[in-house]
Amino acid sequence: MKFRYLLLLVPLCSFAQSIIPEPVEMTTRRGRFTLPKVLTFTATDANRCQPVTAYLKDFIVRPTGIVLRLAAPKEKAALHFILNKETDRLLGDEGYRLAVNSGGIFIRANTEKGLFYGVQTVLQLLPKDIERTDRLRNGRWSVPFVTITDYPRFAYRGLMLDVARHFFTKAEVMDYIDRMARYKFNTFHWHLADDEGWRVEIKSYPKLTSVGAWNVKREGHFGDFSPIGADEPRDNGGFYTQDDIREVVAYAKSRFIDILPEIDMPGHSLAAIASYPELSCTPEAVNYRVSSGEPIMSWPGGGHFEAIYDNMLCPANEKVYAFADAVLGEIAALFPYPYLHVGGDECATNFWAKNPQVQELMQREGITEVAKVQAYFEKRIEQIVASKGKRMIGWDEIYETGVSPSTAIMNWRKPAFGAAAAAEGHEVVLCPTGYSYLDYMQADVTVEPRVYAGLRLKKTYAFEPIADGIKEGQVKGIQANLWTEQVFRFRQAQYMTWPRAFAVSETAWSQPKSKNWKRFVDKVEQQFRRLDAASVRYAPSLYDPDFRVTTDDKGRMLLSLIPELDDLDLYYSFDNSEPDNYYPKYTGPILVPIDATQVKVRAYRDGKPIGRMNVMPVEVLRKRVKVK
Repeated sequence: MKFRYLLLLVPLCSFAQSIIPEPVEMTTRRGRFTLPKVLTFTATDANRCQPVTAYLKDFIVRPTGIVLRLAAPKEKAALHFILNKETDRLLGDEGYRLAVNSGGIFIRANTEKGLFYGVQTVLQLLPKDIERTDRLRNGRWSVPFVTITDYPRFAYRGLMLDVARHFFTKAEVMDYIDRMARYKFNTFHWHLADDEGWRVEIKSYPKLTSVGAWNVKREGHFGDFSPIGADEPRDNGGFYTQDDIREVVAYAKSRFIDILPEIDMPGHSLAAIASYPELSCTPEAVNYRVSSGEPIMSWPGGGHFEAIYDNMLCPANEKVYAFADAVLGEIAALFPYPYLHVGGDECATNFWAKNPQVQELMQREGITEVAKVQAYFEKRIEQIVASKGKRMIGWDEIYETGVSPSTAIMNWRKPAFGAAAAAEGHEVVLCPTGYSYLDYMQADVTVEPRVYAGLRLKKTYAFEPIADGIKEGQVKGIQANLWTEQVFRFRQAQYMTWPRAFAVSETAWSQPKSKNWKRFVDKVEQQFRRLDAASVRYAPSLYDPDFRVTTDDKGRMLLSLIPELDDLDLYYSFDNSEPDNYYPKYTGPILVPIDATQVKVRAYRDGKPIGRMNVMPVEVLRKRVKVK
């Protein structure tokens, strides 16, 4: 069998320059290797390589019609999977070496994981239509000549999806996992229980799903919903059976992704308490229902908060520890990952403070402050987790409770908590709100669902984990979190994830010296075309400007438009019409006309519109005025 390759007389196509995350080392040459219609491969160990070859076979057959087949003895092959006989220390468990030349495609690694990540790079080197789910007739599938040496910076590279606030189906979760794998994430943090829903079947506590998985459907702004009527149907939600969980775990494993399950406790437990009121310290809990997004907490500011409804498990009730033992036992049996995430964040203790059982517990244990009762709870939970053969991980609040160094800390608040935990020997996963919270707005509130903070792509990309007192080697990895209070549909979950998860992927995998914002933006725009081919939704927010308002010396409003990208031209109108590139071009602060009701802004690049129309009411601008 002969293999075709092309020698190019023009600069190398951009495919090799659009890989996310950025490889450690990459050398390109002129020329391309074209995949034959029957793609034969060799493998140094066919059984060990089977998950990788099965994945590749399933992926490429739909859009290309190419048949992937193990080469017969002495048959010339186009694709070579090579597991090193002697460990290549540079590559570690997940690194790979890739070579594409006139002889074919060669992927070499120490493990199957490394081969899998090599395959992901090859797929990104193929044309964007490889992402299609339908057959493309007469397509030419070629890969540029390239030599790559690649390995990850951090061992833990995660995305968290909250399915408690809004439920996503098994198929949607698997789709999310599949897209993660494309960008070399290796951990899916599954937030399975919260005030708004309990999402996993627990056979020893069946009401957790018969009651706790359902609330009243509301749409609008989460947290501001109107009171729930007694007669409104509680039919919104859902849960995963244990068979569903096993299927998702197996699916993730086939993509070399571990699943970290989270059961948040003692706070964020209203769904559990609505199912089993005896788990609460509060007698009124017999009347509680699963939250539908109506206010259940108050946030007076300054980091302080209180519960309106008692959403805390009772630390002075032995039934709670029997519950935790049973639940975590079933969870441990479902998930092979060696860690269990037990939450521990945002524990409002105002109901604990007036409970006689808690007061008795404090006196018995010599606890002088109600806030320190959580330390007693966490140490009991730590023992339960250990009894299941697992290690505990939780949000950084549990570090302050004095858990043992064997417990890992997920640092979401101030970096000082992560640095202190790392210094005391805890494994630390960094997911700081200011860089890693994917539920934050990506552009102005006028075009994004309203949330209390914003996070632009450029800032996400700017995150450097080894900073703020944390040293190299103390960080297990990094993660981005998608909380779903304002995410009602899976398409919106995609929109909130991409492209910011590209930035997280590159920070987690690539070497710091390899990161370059301008090159990254070019790659993101190439990936947009691939997401279009795959019908995956993403946010075009990087083309939206920031709106900043001041006043001149006469008190008149001056509007500044701050683009995230340097190569955009912004055109605007105040006359309610939609601007194009023949309208006024933004060159500096604009005097807002006295009778204008709105400004419309559209970005252009090279004379062509890009992104979306931004519409900003003048009334909103007036509220944002900052006096010089």
